[in-house]
Amino acid sequence: MSSVVEASAALENSTVYFRCVAGCSAKHSIYDVIYTCPTCGNLLEVHHEREPLKKKNAYQWQALFDSRASTSVWPHGSGVWGMREWVIPSLADENVVSMFEGNTNLFWAERLGKQLGVPDLWIKLCGNSHTGSFKDLGMTVLVSVVKQMMAQGSSVEAVACASTGDTSAALAAYAAYAGIPAVIFLPAGKVSTAQLIQPVANGAHVLALDTDFDGCMKIVQEVTKDNSIYLANSMNSLRIEGQKTVGIEIVRQFEWEVPDWIIIPVGNLGNISALHKGFQLMLDLGLINRMPRLVAAQAQKANPFYESYKNGFKDKITMTAQDTLANAIRIGDPVSYVKAVKAVQETDGIVEQASEDELADASAHADLTGMFTCPHTGVALAVLTKLIKKGVIKSSDKTVVISTAHGLKFTDFKVGYHEQTLKDVNSQYANPAVHLPADANAVKDEIAKRLSS
Repeated sequence: MSSVVEASAALENSTVYFRCVAGCSAKHSIYDVIYTCPTCGNLLEVHHEREPLKKKNAYQWQALFDSRASTSVWPHGSGVWGMREWVIPSLADENVVSMFEGNTNLFWAERLGKQLGVPDLWIKLCGNSHTGSFKDLGMTVLVSVVKQMMAQGSSVEAVACASTGDTSAALAAYAAYAGIPAVIFLPAGKVSTAQLIQPVANGAHVLALDTDFDGCMKIVQEVTKDNSIYLANSMNSLRIEGQKTVGIEIVRQFEWEVPDWIIIPVGNLGNISALHKGFQLMLDLGLINRMPRLVAAQAQKANPFYESYKNGFKDKITMTAQDTLANAIRIGDPVSYVKAVKAVQETDGIVEQASEDELADASAHADLTGMFTCPHTGVALAVLTKLIKKGVIKSSDKTVVISTAHGLKFTDFKVGYHEQTLKDVNSQYANPAVHLPADANAVKDEIAKRLSS
């Protein structure tokens, strides 16, 4: 039997495959080098047939996932691969590329929640991961699939992505672990030093281009056309399979109770699409009986999804995104638009925006209660504050904010805020260090002044 016939037979018998989000009937193997529907050009999604999964009931799935969480058993101790039957069940153990990502803290923001008027406030700290962001969840899946493709004789020689920082860090680290070359396209001068040095340190081929993210995205799509370099951006729906586990993990951490709201900062819109996909799978298999309301939070200077939401999603708005402190979501033409619209509409969701001043102050306010938030989490927290003030989110609602990255990746943002040097930011909570002479009386006077204020 030829390899083509073998591949066709394997696809015919597979219960997990690529299909078009627009409903085209064609199926494609997840091990094919394909990103969009060859018939209509729409994005693909990884589809899991439900009937084979229904051989286990809801309680059996819950017990299985609970038993694997945070164990040291390879590869089930990973927050992603502990749900492997719902991710990529056909992947061989030896091709799993994992750093035990996931299983991140669901932090009860008790003090901040009381101050805002929502005591049941939780922050999902996705930045407590190997490379410091939620992108690890998707990259473990994508790089693992590429490793299996290469083991099966694929023509793929390397992986590549356009990035505003966190995607490149995750791809570079997982590719380095797997021994696969990585090529990174970054917009020159538009990522933090910490984000730039991560792929450099992991040995990736880093190319800083004189353009923005959308410009980098166009170039990486051109470069990956010949199928020798595999595209790792979120238009590749393999990443969604890993990222969807964050929603499942949140519900598991709440003992399989669904929160009322989940607020997530969005740029290219893959993350909110992934959240919806995870909840839809749980709903279809009977693990939950309702959806949470999803909120997409955008920076006002890069808000095409918000503008589309305002017109009822009648038209997709694109723009040239302006400079924003939330540089990882500085995207004017989001790739996963169609999937994200579905996520918002099917969860009675909301899209809201935050100004630079609002996101910076929201981040600083959270830090004063013990967190150390990135500017993108600041966007989500600012949107949370707005929805509370509008009466949309009630004091009794169980609310989760997704913190997408660790604040240590954005120390320049923190320093600028407290030294009051950030453009368009008033720094309401500025707390700069005070320089004093090495004199005990001067120190005592300063302490007394501060404690009395």
